[in-house]
Amino acid sequence: MMSKTARTGGLKENTTWRKALARDWHLYLMLLFPVTMVVMFNYAAYPGLRMAFMDYKPALGYEGSAYMGLATFGKIFTDADFYRALKNSIIFNLLDLLVSFPMPIILALMLNELRFPKFKKLSQTVLYLPHFLSWVIVGSVAYQLFKPSSGIVNVLLVRMGLVKEGIPFLTEKNHWAATYLVIGVWQGMGWGSIIYLAAITSISGELYEAAMIDGANRMQRIWHVTLPCIRSTIVVLLIMNLGKIMGSNYERLDVFGNTQVRDYQYQLAIYIYEKGLGNSKFSMATGVGLFQSLVGLMLVLLSDRFAKALGEDGLL
Repeated sequence: MMSKTARTGGLKENTTWRKALARDWHLYLMLLFPVTMVVMFNYAAYPGLRMAFMDYKPALGYEGSAYMGLATFGKIFTDADFYRALKNSIIFNLLDLLVSFPMPIILALMLNELRFPKFKKLSQTVLYLPHFLSWVIVGSVAYQLFKPSSGIVNVLLVRMGLVKEGIPFLTEKNHWAATYLVIGVWQGMGWGSIIYLAAITSISGELYEAAMIDGANRMQRIWHVTLPCIRSTIVVLLIMNLGKIMGSNYERLDVFGNTQVRDYQYQLAIYIYEKGLGNSKFSMATGVGLFQSLVGLMLVLLSDRFAKALGEDGLL
């Protein structure tokens, strides 16, 4: 028989929940739309993953398409182009992580040290803006800047006598790789710094005052106070970024792609589009996408366990 205390506790929790809903109903109503969008676009498509195990034909639907088991994955894992795309994706994502991950941290530290509020706000706005530009616009700007003969950067370098002829930033593989990574840093570092700035603002001012009393200069306060206090945030975002090692951005690759850099441009997003969607092989495209997701999940779980082994909170 349920005790009186248990019944009273359950009634109290129910009453508290009802009061919270009655008090904040407008906030829950505002939350309903984004939650619906997340469920619709992130989870409602999960039943479609069975397409990877079928010879899916849109005209026949799921019921009429033949079940193939793991045959689709057999075709994928015996395709030389898949391994070429996989290798390029892993290499460029690791380089992207190596180059792009520290930049928002450095930028957040620099913005936090600015002492002129108006200049700080202006800098934040200018740095955040590239995140809201599509890769089509970013690619168009990049081509105007980095064309070998008429790009603004090459024209200035030639006129200044630093180079004799234009540098093939977007038409030679190694130069393309460096340009591709640098533009990615420029596009994402401003937006990525928001989370670190939020973490920095939560640091108690007493810690900085104690460090100043001990004679710590600005760089020492950053190294011994700011960075240790945002270490957990850095670890969580690093874990999340490690889960993207298998991913690739088709729009980004497409706007910077050309025949001269095909060897580096050919990554999993291009492979999925050309071999899968372009040839109406929807099962193959779904299979590669499922493979990316599973490997990304494994990387997140392993990196989370490793972070906890080192004494960090981790992600899960």
